[in-house]
Amino acid sequence: MEADTIHQLTAAYALDALDAEEAREYEAHLSHCERCREDLVELSETATALAYATEAPVPPADLRARILQRAQSERANIVPLRPRWAIPVAAVAAVAACAAIGLAIWSTSLSGKLDRREAALSAQERVAEIIAQPGARNISFSRGTLVVAPTGEAALVLRNLAKLDRRYTYEAWVARGGVPQAAGLFQGGDAVSVPLEQPVRAGAVVMVTREKAGGTGAPTQHPFVTVKSSTQTQ
Repeated sequence: MEADTIHQLTAAYALDALDAEEAREYEAHLSHCERCREDLVELSETATALAYATEAPVPPADLRARILQRAQSERANIVPLRPRWAIPVAAVAAVAACAAIGLAIWSTSLSGKLDRREAALSAQERVAEIIAQPGARNISFSRGTLVVAPTGEAALVLRNLAKLDRRYTYEAWVARGGVPQAAGLFQGGDAVSVPLEQPVRAGAVVMVTREKAGGTGAPTQHPFVTVKSSTQTQ
């Protein structure tokens, strides 16, 4: 199992939702990972049956700016050596252009990765807030757990979801009175924590479908997860 992936199993482990082999592997990791032990203890104090995983502490808001500034300063510190022969001006210009393009691509890629990481951390923070609310209920089903707070805020913790290619995404829905409302998009993984964007009231049904990238206005596929807010189904 990849190092980053095993950190994400904290929520499923706290729910006793891992199989025997996964549990043994996670417990072996837990014995030497202080960060995961602290996460597990902290969330156990506020939620009796659910925890969430985090890959690292929340990065400072100015992290991206500092990384890009550092990259720019490193380019400025390069000391050119005098060549033994003169390099044509056109060749120098071409090299400079290639370097500029490469830096632009790298910066764009880094920015995208930071945006995705910040979004994931923000989602985990929302899940933690829902878990911590007094009176939050945990409704277990075969693929994971639905957590519903007294305020109606809710989160899904799912496990062993196949990773989709870029053409598709998982989409959550909340239906009450037979009309599904879009409640969030997410990708697969060994352990996935999803804060729902729609409130889950008594009698509501939470569903998950596989849809085209970007999501849809209404489900186009049969849901592979269906769980009622008051009872468990699958």
